[in-house]
Amino acid sequence: MNLGAARVFVRDFAEAKAFYSQCLGLTVEAADEEHGFCMFDTGAAKLIVEAVGNEDKEGQELVGRFTGLSFPVEDIQSTHRQLCAVGVKFSGAPEQQYWGGWLATFKDPSGNGLQLVQEPAQ
Repeated sequence: MNLGAARVFVRDFAEAKAFYSQCLGLTVEAADEEHGFCMFDTGAAKLIVEAVGNEDKEGQELVGRFTGLSFPVEDIQSTHRQLCAVGVKFSGAPEQQYWGGWLATFKDPSGNGLQLVQEPAQ
């Protein structure tokens, strides 16, 4: 099996769409503004951003938590600086991990935690 898509749930669709497309530079592949849904081209697995209404108490529990999603980058230090410059909020500077790679955690406007990851040099 292959992963086809990952979903991130947000409170404000327009704000999230702008963040992922303008700040992170992801390309919108499909969008339905009326239903608060868009899909971004992120390679083999697509990233789906979906709005959750305030009346959806169960859905609200999915907003504003660590997603476990990582965006691979070649130069995490440079990417971190570039994203900070456009207003992306990180929990700290990139940190080297015990396995040799680097991670930097950031949040989208709904508080969902995502990461940059740089694999260790070969």
